[in-house]
Amino acid sequence: MTRTVTVGLDGSSESRAAAEWAAREAQLLGLPLKLVHVWEPVPAPMAQAPLLGAETHQHWAERIPREAAEGVRLRHPGLDVATEQLSGRPADMLADAAKDAELLVLGSRGLSGIGGFMVGSVALSAVAHAERPVVLVRAGEQAADEHEMDPAGIPSAVTPFRPVVLGLDVESPDEELIEFAFAAAARRSTSLRVVHAWNPPPYYAYGLSVDLELHGELARREATTLAEVLRPWHKKFPDVEVTEESSYGSPGNHLVDASREASLVVVGRRIRRAALGAHIGPVTHAVLHHSTAPIAVVPHN
Repeated sequence: MTRTVTVGLDGSSESRAAAEWAAREAQLLGLPLKLVHVWEPVPAPMAQAPLLGAETHQHWAERIPREAAEGVRLRHPGLDVATEQLSGRPADMLADAAKDAELLVLGSRGLSGIGGFMVGSVALSAVAHAERPVVLVRAGEQAADEHEMDPAGIPSAVTPFRPVVLGLDVESPDEELIEFAFAAAARRSTSLRVVHAWNPPPYYAYGLSVDLELHGELARREATTLAEVLRPWHKKFPDVEVTEESSYGSPGNHLVDASREASLVVVGRRIRRAALGAHIGPVTHAVLHHSTAPIAVVPHN
């Protein structure tokens, strides 16, 4: 069965931005686009209200994906666009819809004055439970277009894409995560910026003054390890220009800083099937809330 780029719609400006991002990504991937709206059945007391009855609710629920599909088809002629109406709890239904998707794309609200995301419970649940990559997009200029600015200060399809940013832990590098980032950069014909952050082990740090020689030795070791991890990927994707950054400090902070010049930030999430349940790590959680670029969360074992 052909996978799709699937986007969850709720009628908000954020979900419309997500649909636009998903349409462009579907064209880059050569895949169909599926617009999914989850209709949560109206509780019985509310269904009896004259203005909020179940039929009215369902009418508006069906209108959201239909109108979104019409707009996407006008802006992206030739793209195969389908709609699907589901009924149930949005978090559960979207995580289930992701199973047959190449990507699940969701909108997320921007935080005024901070330039990041307000990740709602539905989006967080989808990120935490989906076993396919989930991309979060917020409304706004950078979410709507991943290209560099033209001389007039306007993003344009004739200008290059901004770089793709990959957050990488060299102690446990995952091939699915790395390949996703390289492939995203390759299909955009842009560069890949790999960001790795490190801190000294506790037995080096506690109770010791700054040792510049030791700091330099650790920095060289981390940079060498990063280069070794990426060496085979340079050969697999020879046309992708790669910038390797191994920096001291918080990985979340470095990735948020890098997101300001990125078309897409790629981070990982380890899949947990144990009793502890799903989990979003602290670095991914920080990036989800404060990145100014769309974020792809790639689950891996």
